Amino acid sequence: MLEGRVHRRLAAILAADVAGYSRLMGLDEVGTARTLREHRAVTDALMAKHRGRLVKTTGDGVLLEFPSVVDAVECAVAVQAVMAERNQGITEDQRMLFRIGINLGDILIEGDDILGDGVNVAARLEGVAEPGGICISSSAYEQVRGKVPVEFTDLGEQRLKNIDRPIRAYVVGLSANTHQTAPLPSSAPRLSIVVLPFANIGSDPEQEYFVDGVTESLTTDLSRISGAFVIARNTAFTFKGKAVDVKKLGRELNVRYVLAEAAVTKALSLAPNHPWAHDVLGLVKIFTNRAAQGIAECERALALDRNLAQAHASIGIATFFLGRSQETEAHMEQALRLSPRDTHVYIWSLFAGQAKFWQGADAEALVWLRRSLEANRNYPFAHFALAAVLALVGELDEARATAQAGLALNPIFSIRRYRTHTPSNHPVYLAGRERVYEALRLAGVPEG
Repeated sequence: MLEGRVHRRLAAILAADVAGYSRLMGLDEVGTARTLREHRAVTDALMAKHRGRLVKTTGDGVLLEFPSVVDAVECAVAVQAVMAERNQGITEDQRMLFRIGINLGDILIEGDDILGDGVNVAARLEGVAEPGGICISSSAYEQVRGKVPVEFTDLGEQRLKNIDRPIRAYVVGLSANTHQTAPLPSSAPRLSIVVLPFANIGSDPEQEYFVDGVTESLTTDLSRISGAFVIARNTAFTFKGKAVDVKKLGRELNVRYVLAEAAVTKALSLAPNHPWAHDVLGLVKIFTNRAAQGIAECERALALDRNLAQAHASIGIATFFLGRSQETEAHMEQALRLSPRDTHVYIWSLFAGQAKFWQGADAEALVWLRRSLEANRNYPFAHFALAAVLALVGELDEARATAQAGLALNPIFSIRRYRTHTPSNHPVYLAGRERVYEALRLAGVPEG
């Protein structure tokens, strides 16, 4: 190789900084620096999870390299979601909001550093992004569209400082999976909704049961809103896995709204004191990485109806996702006291059992997980969760038999699939999962 030869490669580059960092430092220098360190401890873990390599830090900014644009965008979305959660309850002028720019381009290699236009474009797009937002180049967009469950808004060609050519840019936003249909004849009820099946992002059959359960829960809960006309689940599930033109669908089913959030918000505008509507909105937020906001909605539901069992359970799920597993059991017990024969008992018991397992209370976890299986033996993950606990308490024969029962229901479940697809990015929750992986190995679950 010739001496002095320039090394290049194609890479996905992510540049991020804190919007208004100088202003925050002016308000409270020590506190701002400490807060940034605390946020970085969480976001650095997310970046590592998505295979990001930290190239360098520049005060409040970071530069990372990813092996793929999908990794970079998924990481950025996760970071902004967790930051939105961490900013809850903080006054607007003190919130720490990241701006993120992503580009796919050719880079120059200089030791551990990377240079060139590929890096510069990412840094300039960071400046285009709104606080709390993500902006990507057209080269990145072409690689990621259709592969990550987000929406893109075309900003057109942008003139970026020190970049000699215009760059087409796109804003990235979390997909609400919600659209208002075209105007309908007066025959359509004012509050008429169909809940389309949630998309299984990871294509993992185990998660299929989970997302279908969420769809069913939302359909049931919305149908309890006074004056609401909700299309039955059997009809809604005929559209599962299909590309849907929501305007055409609205006309076919004679409904005004196709629900993951705006439809629920609309319901609340018509019935602001309806507890079920608040609980549904809470569930939507809990399962879209906004658990803290979801708790607030469910608490509003309980303020309106203290006997709403599902709202207690919803808060229990949210606390588990937020790494507060010690709080989960009490919420599930309250839900079960209010509705002991509820169709969701198997889900409530499963979360209570997992929460106990996360705390190392394995004997109590066994009681809850056996209860979950008694309520519904056709839910595969309940078998795997029980098998994991049995393995760690030394009941290996029963653990392996239970794992095999789960594999009979879901033959392609594996530790790798379970590790890849997680409903929460909270570091405490993620740390708890590490114990599960080893337990599943002991129970004979395939590595993948």
